[in-house]
Amino acid sequence: MAAAAVAWPLLARAQTDEIQVYTAEIADPGEFTLTLHDNYTPDGLHTPEFPGAVVPNHVLNGVPEWAYGAKDWLELGVYLPVYTAAPGGHYYVESTKLRTLFVVPHADKRSFFYGINFEYSRNAVRWEPTRYSGEIRPIIGWRSGPVDLVLNPILDTGFQKFKNLDFAPCVRLAYNFSPKWAVAVEQYADLGQVRKFLPGDQQSQSTFAVIDYNGKTNVEFGVGHGENDATNSVVIKLMFTWSLHHP
Repeated sequence: MAAAAVAWPLLARAQTDEIQVYTAEIADPGEFTLTLHDNYTPDGLHTPEFPGAVVPNHVLNGVPEWAYGAKDWLELGVYLPVYTAAPGGHYYVESTKLRTLFVVPHADKRSFFYGINFEYSRNAVRWEPTRYSGEIRPIIGWRSGPVDLVLNPILDTGFQKFKNLDFAPCVRLAYNFSPKWAVAVEQYADLGQVRKFLPGDQQSQSTFAVIDYNGKTNVEFGVGHGENDATNSVVIKLMFTWSLHHP
């Protein structure tokens, strides 16, 4: 148990279903959308996050995300199911998540935009060390011409004490060539518990090069590189988003 308590903050970001910086853009009121998240680790860590977890190397993680635009400031979502495909033909259902996203209306037309996202998850014992977990994701963004800068200072929780909140910020710097095409650099980190951050060489740190296409099908493709031995060396992410019903 002591070993697991030490290993958990060290490898907290070894696996995830969603590698994305939230930009405060949501479905229109009355619109249903589907986003398929997938990420594959061709060169990853060879030790599990915690006892019983799937080793990240050569593993595919993903989830369909179903969303509904309730208001121009509110989007509701469910992730069902979170899945893992591991070497040897092993397939697992890992988690189910509910999401509530509040944003300033029409964020895509503002120079300064903001919002906050709340998630609640019920997990398999392989996926996280706690059966229930949650996320608080503030969204803060600035736009100047074709350039966007967005910060998500995420707090993760296992619904234990406040001092055990985990700080996992991510940031996106994007250049929009046109309404359809953009390139971006994204940084993802897990610094450990807010009461005492991990030493730098034990923090998860990765940088992604990303390209986006916005059409009838929205596509986001990125390749990430881990910056230390506490992070997967190479991760590939791919997202597809479709509008299922638009009023």
